[in-house]
Amino acid sequence: MKVRYLPACAVLALICATVAPLSFAVGAEEVRRYELERAEKGYRLALRKTEIPAPKANEVVVRIRAVSLNHRDLYVLQGTYGGDASGRVPVSDGAGEVIALGSGVKRFKVGDRVATTFFEGWVDGPPTPAAISRARGGAAPGVLAEKIVVHEDGLVRIPDHLSFEEAATLPCAGVTAWTGLFKHGGLQRDQFVLLEGTGGVSIFGLQFAAAAGAKPIITSSSDAKLDRARALGAVATVNYRTHPEWQEQVRAATQGAGVSHVLEIGGKDTLPRALAALGLGGHVALIGGLTGFEGNVDVGAVTGRLGSLTSIYVGSREDFEAMNAFIARHKLKPVIDRVFSFEEAPAAFEYLESGSHFGKVAIRL
Repeated sequence: MKVRYLPACAVLALICATVAPLSFAVGAEEVRRYELERAEKGYRLALRKTEIPAPKANEVVVRIRAVSLNHRDLYVLQGTYGGDASGRVPVSDGAGEVIALGSGVKRFKVGDRVATTFFEGWVDGPPTPAAISRARGGAAPGVLAEKIVVHEDGLVRIPDHLSFEEAATLPCAGVTAWTGLFKHGGLQRDQFVLLEGTGGVSIFGLQFAAAAGAKPIITSSSDAKLDRARALGAVATVNYRTHPEWQEQVRAATQGAGVSHVLEIGGKDTLPRALAALGLGGHVALIGGLTGFEGNVDVGAVTGRLGSLTSIYVGSREDFEAMNAFIARHKLKPVIDRVFSFEEAPAAFEYLESGSHFGKVAIRL
């Protein structure tokens, strides 16, 4: 039998040729995620498999355990938010655990429980064009995926007493309610707060106001939902179908003084009534447009009450961390109406669109 010996350099070349492809295959990791696919009207959710890259310097890999939905996610799906969304990973709000680190990461370690910030790059201070240019699920990739790679600056630690599902409700709706009431409104004990409807932002506003010793008043078309709101601390409730001129009931609940704060999420149909319910020196946080974004503002209704209006676009990471400290101090638990599985994500969007929810709709991965 002949034995053929290879020169050392040939052996080394053979080893390198064998190992290099193997090392690439080991490094590549396939995960499932939803992407937006063109449909007859807007987009549909398409579940796909893709490879995620290894984390670069200052990046971490997060195993997403839960996400929550906002009305903005519906607008994206319907094709009415932003430009072309084909291939986009939707949803801004997620929570999970850090499972891998890139070089130079200082803020987190493997195993940390984290939530994504709404904006990738708005860390602190006032908003700038650059800071708000990359919102998750919009100009930046969303979180409806099993794993994501993100810069460490775009994450916060979550309160220890919260589940992943509860923490996933915080990045958009929670921070929006927080900045509207506290950062821009300066909420104080015993002040009246008007909350419209029983969706995510309004229920967070109810919980925050009650915890701060303020007096939340909330509207809904459902008496059953209003009963639940009272159990969470609402001092007065108004059914806006039973009372179309609901601003009158709101003012009556304040003994005619009017409210000091409004989380205005309704838009053109609700803003005039909210202004009519506003008290002297009151503040309106302009947040959403469930009934439409167009319309006119009665300037006299604001200036005549020495009031103020602030346009709210969620908030910074610093705002998120301040809210988390408040939530941890008061041991608040976000209200989740229903949790869907990852495979049921399209049904979760449909449920949110139905308006049947009270609080938040979540998806567990």
